Amino acid sequence: MIQSDFTYDPFAPEVMANPLPYYRTLRDEYPVYYLDKWDTYALSRFDDIWEVLGITDGTFVASEGTLPAATVLADHNDGPVPDPPLHPMPFHANFDSPIYETVRRCTSAQFRPRSAARLADRIRILANERLDELLPRGTFDLTQDYAGIVAAAMVCEFVGLPADLAPDVLATVNAGSLAQPGEGVEIGNARPGYLSYLTPIVARRRAAGADGTVVIADSLIDFRLPDGSAFTDMEAAVQMLGVFIGGTETVPKITATGLWQLHRHPDQLAAVRCDLAGNVPIAREEIIRHSAPAQWFARTVRRPYTIHDTTITPGQRVITLLASAARDEREYDHPDDFVWNRPIERLLSFGRGQHFCLGVHVARLEITIMIEEWLKRVPDYHIVEQAASRPPSSFQWGWNSIPVEV
Repeated sequence: MIQSDFTYDPFAPEVMANPLPYYRTLRDEYPVYYLDKWDTYALSRFDDIWEVLGITDGTFVASEGTLPAATVLADHNDGPVPDPPLHPMPFHANFDSPIYETVRRCTSAQFRPRSAARLADRIRILANERLDELLPRGTFDLTQDYAGIVAAAMVCEFVGLPADLAPDVLATVNAGSLAQPGEGVEIGNARPGYLSYLTPIVARRRAAGADGTVVIADSLIDFRLPDGSAFTDMEAAVQMLGVFIGGTETVPKITATGLWQLHRHPDQLAAVRCDLAGNVPIAREEIIRHSAPAQWFARTVRRPYTIHDTTITPGQRVITLLASAARDEREYDHPDDFVWNRPIERLLSFGRGQHFCLGVHVARLEITIMIEEWLKRVPDYHIVEQAASRPPSSFQWGWNSIPVEV
């Protein structure tokens, strides 16, 4: 395909500032767009991404990470990329089956549907404790002060940290997702700030006997790799990154942005208020589609794959633009509009296939409860739009700060 003077690079400053116009051009004109600098193809249409992420036979692997930084992509591969060595063990998402699934099971018990449902009362308590403290202030930040603290407190409890560390955890994760233009973010390469929380948890649990009280850490301590070896404290801590980062970063931005969107559409807000228990879960799905901040995830091709008459060869990469799929006119009517009760048959915001979001059930529950409790207790509110901020990002392009007045 001959490309015009249009260029797309997820790490370019102008793309990081606002990728949506680029996604539209990609969908309309370049559904399989080649980034020569990174030897990578960008997929922008819903159906194409749905198909690719549904392939779990080893054609696509995450050996180089699901969110590789520019320094990783700059090194072009000459053929298939093998799984990393077992030690030192990187984040388990970098491995193909069966290692990926078996390690993932160590971290998944609390996030399964039945286990997640039992968390509702705890989430509701945390949400109302925050509202008890915040509402008398009159002015505060929806993303950081309300939704961020509730989500981070839940993460603390999942990994075995005191809930009162939630503000520190939230600040650490927010800082870790920021990136300079041209660099990107690599979640799989743990930043020291993350491990300063997680490694001591593993060490304490190992010393205490890892009796299952702290489910994730204890399961990782007891886990054995195919060669019979165990994780070191740091290796076990690295496997906790998905919970630590994913649970802290995304839910607050979706929740706060959803309340902003409802405020922008008073008729829709009134409709949702008519039946909070019935309508908030419906609105939640549109909020997730419209406002989920994660932009893309990557795979490396291990077997040749052809799409739209383009063959991607082993060693080349594919980035699936989930945020573009969420605005694809081929899947959703008038996708740039916010419609609280939009019929949504398929959604890619949580991914699909092998790497489908571990915390999807907890995330949906947290978003629902935080919006419900807010709308129960706050009859009127005003978003200070001119003070809201969304830092440029190649990955988490979301509203880090949404000031509100009640």
